Amino acid sequence: MSDRSGAKAKAKPPAPQRVTVRKTYKLFIGGKFPRSESGRSYPVQNANVALSSRKDVRDAVVAARAAVKGWSGATAYNRGQILYRVAEMLEGRREQFVALGVPGDEVDAATDRWVWYAGWSDKLPQVYGGANPVAGPYFNLSAPEPTGVVGVVAPERPALLGLVSVIAPAIVTGNTVVVLASPTEPLAAITLAEVLATSDLPGGVVNLLTGRVAETAPPLAGHMDVNALDLTGVADSELAAELEVAAAQNLKRVLRPASPDHDWSTDPGLTRMTSLLETKTVWHPKGV
Repeated sequence: MSDRSGAKAKAKPPAPQRVTVRKTYKLFIGGKFPRSESGRSYPVQNANVALSSRKDVRDAVVAARAAVKGWSGATAYNRGQILYRVAEMLEGRREQFVALGVPGDEVDAATDRWVWYAGWSDKLPQVYGGANPVAGPYFNLSAPEPTGVVGVVAPERPALLGLVSVIAPAIVTGNTVVVLASPTEPLAAITLAEVLATSDLPGGVVNLLTGRVAETAPPLAGHMDVNALDLTGVADSELAAELEVAAAQNLKRVLRPASPDHDWSTDPGLTRMTSLLETKTVWHPKGV
């Protein structure tokens, strides 16, 4: 074949074969995305996911403890603003979660749940605390305070809504968390961590580990700097009992739901927030 000038047209070279860049989903500790210190990973949906070790659990607890003072010391209004910002970022990345296999209505429900908990941030103290009637010339005031560092075993499914439903009530009241994500549905969890990292949430408030729960839950339950334990995602009754025994070493508060088959689409209520609070009562003489 030739053009009008008589010169032969050059054949267009074939497009080179492109190698797909396989994403590696890392851990989320202290606001950063480190690899597991063990260097291990496992494949999930054509991606590599970090396989956490006991050392990663310890690092996550250190990060969570360092964030307690600043996060619990923030005003309830400010915490509510930050949770609402997370909802905004989650809404903007809706299609990314859908591409990972999370149903669109579940992403919407998870976003709405962030907004719901954000609204409770400055209202819970009014509902859960207040002035107590006492005999004598005294004011007696009770106020809720965060427990501290909370270890959370996230439910297997729904991957996103279940995860949001255990993280949001823990942090809205001023706690920080170390979350063990579902080993079979980790991509939504780490993508949520990417949302948290690009919101206004301070580093260390939420720390997320992926891998084998049976390997990472015992050191988390036995860690002496963890104040409470949420065993929602532990379906194995023997493992749950083992974790409760480990938690008793420093009198951790343990939240162990009666049924693992919880319907996360229902009204969450206040129980998860109040279960991870402590009540401080102060006496003050009147007229002084």
